[in-house]
Amino acid sequence: MAYAAHELGQAGEQAAGAFLTNLGFTVVRQGYRYRRAEVDLIVQRGQELLVFVEVKTRSSAQFGFPEKFVTERKRQLFLLAAEQYQLETDWQGDIRFDILALSQISTGFRIEHFEDAFY
Repeated sequence: MAYAAHELGQAGEQAAGAFLTNLGFTVVRQGYRYRRAEVDLIVQRGQELLVFVEVKTRSSAQFGFPEKFVTERKRQLFLLAAEQYQLETDWQGDIRFDILALSQISTGFRIEHFEDAFY
């Protein structure tokens, strides 16, 4: 299925949420924003682990792999948003930062999950 650019991103985030749900996570926030920073998905497993997820969706790998598009600046903003979310929710458990790289294929998306992608 062909998507417009913004639709591709939305479809990718939905597919990422479903993928993580199947792994036993609960989606607690989607599109969390703090100032100029955004976290695509925040998921939780039990009371012990909160995962901040950057979802990178591409229609093909023609211009590079999706996970390579997470710049140092993006990582800094991502960490800032994660810190703020932890303050807002008084989160005391462990945290992790993951990247889900989605590439569109004829049957949906090919998903690669990079756990502990950065700190």
